Amino acid sequence: MELTLSLKYLYKHLWQSIVFWTFAMTLFAIFRYYGLGEEEGISTGPEHQGSRILPIFALFGFFIGIISALIEFFLDKYLSKRISIGLNLFISMLIYLIFIIILSTITIEISNTIYGLKIDNAVGWWRKDKTFWTVIIYMNIAALGFSFIQIANDKFGKGVFVKMLFGKYKEPKEEKRIFMFLDLKSSTTIAEKLGHFKYSQLIQDCFYDLNEVVPEYDAEIYQYVGDEAVLSWPYQKGLSNNNCVRLFFTFRKKLFDKTDYYTNKYGISPEFKAGLHGGILMVAEVGVVKKEVAYHGDVINTSARIQAECNAHKVPILISEKLLKDLDRDDFFSTRHLGDVLLKGKKQEVKIHTVELT
Repeated sequence: MELTLSLKYLYKHLWQSIVFWTFAMTLFAIFRYYGLGEEEGISTGPEHQGSRILPIFALFGFFIGIISALIEFFLDKYLSKRISIGLNLFISMLIYLIFIIILSTITIEISNTIYGLKIDNAVGWWRKDKTFWTVIIYMNIAALGFSFIQIANDKFGKGVFVKMLFGKYKEPKEEKRIFMFLDLKSSTTIAEKLGHFKYSQLIQDCFYDLNEVVPEYDAEIYQYVGDEAVLSWPYQKGLSNNNCVRLFFTFRKKLFDKTDYYTNKYGISPEFKAGLHGGILMVAEVGVVKKEVAYHGDVINTSARIQAECNAHKVPILISEKLLKDLDRDDFFSTRHLGDVLLKGKKQEVKIHTVELT
């Protein structure tokens, strides 16, 4: 299961990286060489002709996209938890430089063979090659832009950043969404046992494992509040393939599979409880200094109240009947009605169900 999720995660970022870098390097070739031979007083060799240089840079960008995705995947999976952001950035830049030198040498050799060019690619050619260092500077700037977009997507949710740029949420808008409140069981007892430092490390580890699961089920992390995470889906995405339910059980299995790790490090095996509900609520851009997209309405409050009922009913997950009716019943899970409960702050009772794997 973990291997499958990792491969899906890699594939998703692979095609994004390939598209970005192919476009970025083609754009560089246009800026650098387009129309250069038509400038009066400037003499260019055949290697600067657009019809030849554009495919070369497009091919170069394609392979850079593959290498970039692989480097980021392995650094994120194996090093990001252990080293600082600055050191991570330094290591990735060093690896990029090595691969770019190798890839540039190969690309030049291919170009010389196909187009009959005479570009120098002897050992150490890159040290004094001004075009090479121009490309490196451009790629660093492009990489920063790409990273900024990725960070913004991680912060606000996929696609939300673009909507904010165009001011979609300047005025409150209605959206239909599913919310999951995910909370660590027996958190007070665990915090007293571990102390604040170890407890904070535990939460870090748990949410790191959660983040490896989230992208595979099209979920967005809305907030972290102490030992609680609030997840959200556009309504149809949450229903598709029962994503909103499957995510919980995949996360639960991931923690179970790492029982030895958590037991050896913390002396406990963490468990989480979840509450699920969905419907129409309002979304708006709030704040100036720390701007974010906020959700307001009964849906999010009801989701939190439903999760709070998990302890009373001694179950790990609860879901409202309203949301359950919209899910596609399959052989993956079964449900059990636990009755009607009057949630705190509500005047009408809510029908709740627990979900169990079959």
